[in-house]
Amino acid sequence: MKTSLQHLKLKNHQLVSGKILDVDLSYQLFGKDLYSAPIVLVNHALTGNSNVAGENGWWNSLIGVDKIIDTNIYSVICFNIPGNGFDGNLVENEQNFTPKDIAAIFLKGLSFLNISRLHTLIGGSLGGAIGWEMLALKPNLAENFIPVACDYKTADWLHAQCLVQQFLLNQPDRPLQKARIHAMLCYRTPASLNERFKNEMHAEKQILKSHDWLNFHGEKLNERFSLNAYRLMNHLLMTINTDEKKLKEITANIHLIAVDSDLFFPAFEMQKCYEFLHESKSNTYYHEIKSIHGHDAFLMEYDQLNQILNTIIHEK
Repeated sequence: MKTSLQHLKLKNHQLVSGKILDVDLSYQLFGKDLYSAPIVLVNHALTGNSNVAGENGWWNSLIGVDKIIDTNIYSVICFNIPGNGFDGNLVENEQNFTPKDIAAIFLKGLSFLNISRLHTLIGGSLGGAIGWEMLALKPNLAENFIPVACDYKTADWLHAQCLVQQFLLNQPDRPLQKARIHAMLCYRTPASLNERFKNEMHAEKQILKSHDWLNFHGEKLNERFSLNAYRLMNHLLMTINTDEKKLKEITANIHLIAVDSDLFFPAFEMQKCYEFLHESKSNTYYHEIKSIHGHDAFLMEYDQLNQILNTIIHEK
């Protein structure tokens, strides 16, 4: 199983803005050798990366030997969004990039690797949004598309939260920590925090345990992620704008997976997307994770997610 970081050099790539640049696209492969098995492409979320499986894989509850996405059966590939910093590379100006640009870069990467067809394209949050853009550009790319806790556009509520993030990221003092603390409140729910912390105080620090938890997440992200990369990801979230007319041209079986308590990409928005597509595209399906934990439930409620994916990926 090849898990080391690998690189592609995409020369003279033109962005939607017209800007031309060279792109270093890194990726990791897991499971069967390429071309020897069905291929699953995983698109990572906001602060994720290509390390989706193995001991430290961020989705190793789903991907691995004898897991729902079984690396004894599938070849699994995940690209890093250029500029996420996981491969040491950052972008100079995040404003140059949109999710459509990232989608085009990923498609060029697949073409470079001689991959013309995927068994499954799956992505959560920002990764799923990039998946929508990929299929709008290449409607016959995948047999199955599984967008998890995401949408094909940036709705007003999400844009507003990203504006707050942008404001915090431009602060002179501890910008990344402040932005992450706010973001955690978008990824979870009042019920999730209240049930977990119960207004209890941290005995040593003499602050609420919920306060300490938020501080912890701010510092933890600051240790592993760069301010430049976070600004890029926030900008991408603000500019999701898949061509709606292209959606009905997608040939894949589309399985939308929402979280009923999601504050970031609300379930009712995903339901609207399902209803819009299902009018003319019968192979569109809607699934829902029941959870008090909000957006992050797709990284927490693995029993439910495994059950849903089992009916999709192993459907005969």
